[in-house]
Parts: sequence; C-alpha cells; structure tokens
Amino acid sequence: MTRMSSVYPIGTDIVARDVWTKVPLDWANPGGETIDVYARELVAAEKRYEELPLLVYLQGGPGGKSPRPLGRDNWLSDALKRFRVVLPDQRGTGRSTPLSGNEVGELAAGEAAKLLSHFRADSIVRDLEAVRAQHYDGKQWWTLGQSYGGFLTLHYLSIAPEAIVASAVTGGLPSIDPDPAEVYRLTLPRVREKNRLFRERFPHLTDRVSRVADLLSASDVRLPDGDTLTVRRLQTLGFEFGMSVGADRVHWIFDEAFSDAAETRLSDTFIHAVYDATSFATNPLYAALQENIYGAGPSNWAAHEELTKHADFAESARPLQFTGEMVFPWMFEEIRALRGFHAGVELLATQSWEIDLYDTERLATNEVPVEAAVYYDDMYVDAALSLDTTARVGALNSWVTNEFEHDGLRMGDVVDRLFAKLEVRVGGTLSATQNP
Repeated sequence: MTRMSSVYPIGTDIVARDVWTKVPLDWANPGGETIDVYARELVAAEKRYEELPLLVYLQGGPGGKSPRPLGRDNWLSDALKRFRVVLPDQRGTGRSTPLSGNEVGELAAGEAAKLLSHFRADSIVRDLEAVRAQHYDGKQWWTLGQSYGGFLTLHYLSIAPEAIVASAVTGGLPSIDPDPAEVYRLTLPRVREKNRLFRERFPHLTDRVSRVADLLSASDVRLPDGDTLTVRRLQTLGFEFGMSVGADRVHWIFDEAFSDAAETRLSDTFIHAVYDATSFATNPLYAALQENIYGAGPSNWAAHEELTKHADFAESARPLQFTGEMVFPWMFEEIRALRGFHAGVELLATQSWEIDLYDTERLATNEVPVEAAVYYDDMYVDAALSLDTTARVGALNSWVTNEFEHDGLRMGDVVDRLFAKLEVRVGGTLSATQNP
C-alpha cells in the first residue's frame, strides 16, 4: 500500500507534511525486503510557498526518532527562519518501520545480529540519500547533527559530500579513529566528576541513595512490568547526568523515594519514575546499537570492561556511584524491552563492520563547510577526541565552550551561532545556496 502524504498544522505557525520513502532493508540487496522510512517536513506558515534551502536534522541516538515539536521551540525557531526543515525518523524507530525486541527475539543469534547490522550509520545515510533523491529532486541540503547526528555527518561526508551545502554539529564530533575502549576510558573520569557534583549539590540525598540501594540489595522490588529493580539498574539513572537538568531530574526521583517517614518502604511514585527512566521501552535500538556507533571493530562490551576496573562504581560501594551513557550485557537479560535483542547484541559485540565508518583521506580534503559546538565538559563525547577530529577534517571549525552540557542544542543560541558562521562561509544569505 502506498503511503499518502498529509499536510497539517503544528501550533499556529508551522505547516507540516509527511514524507514516506520505501528503501531496501539491506542496501547491499536492493531487490530484497523493503522498509518504509518516514520524515516530517516543516516550514514556517508565513514561508509556506517560498523556495527555501533545505535542512535535514540528524537525530541523536543511535536508534532515535526525530522530535515531535509542539511549536517553534529552541533550535527549531532559528531553523525555520532560514530553512524548510526535514525531520527523519531513523530506520527502526518512530514511524520508520519500528523494530522491537519481540521481532528480533524470534530469530537465531546470527540472523538477529545480521538484522541489527542493517540499522547502523551506513544504512541511515543511504536512506537520507533516497529521501533527497525521491522527494527533493536531488537538491543539496544542509545538515544539523546533534550527538550521534555528528557521527552520521562524518559518515555522510565520507561517502556523499556532494549532497551537502554545509553542516552544523552540536555535541557530536566523534573520533575518526574509532575505538570504544578509548571512549569509555576517557569519559569515565567525567562520569565520576558528575557524581561528585551531584552529591555536592544535593548532600541530603547521599544517605538516601545508599538506603535505597541497601533496600534493593536485601529485597525483591518489582517494577511495573515485573522486572526486578536491581542496584545496577538503579545506577543507570546516571545517563541523565550529561544533560543540563539531568542532575535535577535524578534529584526529584529520589525526593519521593520513600512512602514512610522512617524511609523503609519505597513509594509507588519512585518505582514508576525509575521504570520510566530505565526501561528503554520507547527506544530499545538505542541500547542495542550503542557501542556499535564507536567503530568498525568489535566492541567487546567496552563500557562493562572499563567499569570493572573501578571499584568505586561497584554495586556495593558507598556512596553509590551512578553510571553514565553506558550499556551493559546484563541489561539484555534483566530489562524486558531489551531481552529479545540479547542473542543478537551478544554476537554483534564480537563482530566487525563490513564497511569503514569514516574515510580519513576523503575527510582530510573535505571542502564542505562544517561548524561544530564542542562542549568541554561533555560526559558523552570526549572533547579531546573531538578536537583531534577537528584538526584532521578539512573545512571543519570547532567552537569549544563550557557554557552548555550535551543538550546545548536546546539551550540558548547555539544553533543560531553555528548557522550564522556557516552563512558567512557559504557566501552570505541562505537563500542563495541553491544547486547550480
């Protein structure tokens, strides 16, 4: 059945259009099984009939769907002043033929690993090229890459730089010598520092967190879906620590941890909040593909291996330390939404990619203007690795700042600054950046 395009308003001043593209599940086998890739095109209502430059948003992740905007909030406000904006859902997410653990769990380990391999950066960029060709007559577009979107940007520039007018990257310049073990070695000290800052800001929570951990160690506490809430699952709340208000979110979860004054019984509010923050129910591919974004070689559960070297992150350690943006093998046994991926991700962790993620020679001579925001204290992406990439990729400038955390895209004027710099580099006004 052919998907029909719909046009509809978002708020009072944005017009949206659905864009559907049928693509191969396996780009190496274009005549085989197909999936649908969905994108939402947005334009400011007052510019609806204007010929505008295109901006495609490269979502963070991996395994991320694009934002569902409610209006002209944060970066979208700046973008809609200049562009017609395309928001794709990465394959396997949102409305792009979503992939679930139940579906993957029906396959043998080899088949599951092969299926998951079709949802990595190389396939995502090929999907984007299909969208550009089928719906925009091959017109060049700008890219804005947030977090994992920066990884996608460098792969895009490695295989199809002719598609791109200019690129902005926020908090997502990866190493072009990808090595997950090195990534976690460099970022774990920053996770430790975020824990210290959390305890410094909320000293009254240190003992409370320890009491929660002790209670979980001594009893069988069940989450709403029946999973056991373990101490190590509790520690993964530290995913939030890299965001501007992440520590506050964790603070409010523990603020209502107990239902009694003696603090001996966990509250239903707390249990549901921890479930919502740690279940991966709405983004299982994020966990399944997390370590695969860091390179072509086998990941060998790099985060787990690094964490075992540091006794202060043990479940029995007090004060309890929270972990960062890390995915561990036990998650695929203990978390319901991830169990179906277990056999596939175990095998994937031992395999190498069949493609090179980055073409270092081509990137060295890149001529597409790129402006990147590098967040000096970023817990997820190491700034030193980002600056090494800056020095080795042509036409790439980085603005290094400690004003923002990993979610700086949604704060202040980050995107406006990057667009303004790119506008100068491509020759003045954006409206002039059309195909020759």
